[in-house]
Amino acid sequence: MCQDALTKGIDIFTGYGMSETCPILTLAHVGNEKLDNEAEVTRRCKTGRPLPLVDLRVVDEHLQDVEPTGDQVGEIVVRSPWLTQGYLKDRNNSENLWKGGYLHTGDVAAIDRENYVNITDRIKDVIKIGGEWLSSLELEDVINLHPAVAEVAVIGMEDQKWGERPLALIVPREDHEPVSEKEMINHVKSFIDKGMLTKLALLLNLRKVEAIDKTSVGKINKKLLREKYL
Repeated sequence: MCQDALTKGIDIFTGYGMSETCPILTLAHVGNEKLDNEAEVTRRCKTGRPLPLVDLRVVDEHLQDVEPTGDQVGEIVVRSPWLTQGYLKDRNNSENLWKGGYLHTGDVAAIDRENYVNITDRIKDVIKIGGEWLSSLELEDVINLHPAVAEVAVIGMEDQKWGERPLALIVPREDHEPVSEKEMINHVKSFIDKGMLTKLALLLNLRKVEAIDKTSVGKINKKLLREKYL
């Protein structure tokens, strides 16, 4: 879609913010950089660079900055003059929002050496495997590319050795043979070999379901899915 828009002369780029940030924090606008077509599309589809006066960090559970390699993930925390100071008559959530002196967005992202941020998941949906984080959204994107899959949702299931491991709830296509767990693992491995997923995705488990529960606005209801299948 980004490429189609650029072809039509539309200057399309990504921005990021939330209600608590009133709202914008980053933009992925491309300036005078000399980029080839693929690199430019990739740049425009990232979450973007922080705006002036925005102190944005990507941190681990101990509020330490992750390495700016573009693939190490953590939570986005931020400070700027226009952020909300808390929630009305909700002291507990207000304190959690500003834990450590930064506003916690709940968004999981990576940051590169050029200070471009790329959101990969929500922290409540990320799968924590042996101290590392696996994006459920990135794994869903890969699984959705298999021709036997009509729809998928990935949630974290408890595991005695790893803490958590990914469970893919798959709605199969009616016009295709059901995919086996081994076949899906091989499919996922092909993307790991391309550097598009971490090897942690190989801990995948599959479960066939008739439908994926949604919220009232059409988003996957992972809270309900955890209650039903875990």
